[in-house]
Amino acid sequence: MSNPQREPVPMSLEEYFAFERRAESRHEFVEGFVYAMSGATKRHNRIVGNTFHRFRGAERGTGCRAYVEAVMLHLGDRVYYPDVMVSCGPPSDDPYVEEAPTVLVEVLSESTWHIDRREKRSAYRAIPRLAAYLIVAQDERYVHRHWRDGEGEWRYEVLEGSGEIPLPGLGITLTLDDIYEGVDFPPPEQRLRIREEAAAYG
Repeated sequence: MSNPQREPVPMSLEEYFAFERRAESRHEFVEGFVYAMSGATKRHNRIVGNTFHRFRGAERGTGCRAYVEAVMLHLGDRVYYPDVMVSCGPPSDDPYVEEAPTVLVEVLSESTWHIDRREKRSAYRAIPRLAAYLIVAQDERYVHRHWRDGEGEWRYEVLEGSGEIPLPGLGITLTLDDIYEGVDFPPPEQRLRIREEAAAYG
């Protein structure tokens, strides 16, 4: 006789933070439930490193702080680990956590693309201080750019092949050449092509 599968038991936010600081691998937290994070490809890692390096070089004189992958973003009943995060406001008192980012970047993978483009997009765009959210493909030169205009309204565009992403708060323009420097892409038949009409983003 087989044992019935046990339903996952929700955690409190305090329990999650205590669990995560003991854990050997990273987990995200969404409305009481904990989700293990998978490993990253070499392409993913290089794209994250390229983007972080560009942001890190823009920190001086801005009061901004750039982080890569291992710093938690706490948003109410959710905790995520953005691939790259830039915060320009007052830092959190918690040495492991930021709560008011200015720029967020997620690099798509086969296991996370629907979360990055739907769940996280909705959660991130609700952050009052957030000026830009970039969703970056890892197997072709393709970036979803979400940004706030001068009136505080969210705008959206797709950059494919080449293009520039102004980031006035950091005093820089990020280019697709910056993001994809030294990245080798898989053949077309192996690419994860995730494309939707702009209207789907609202």
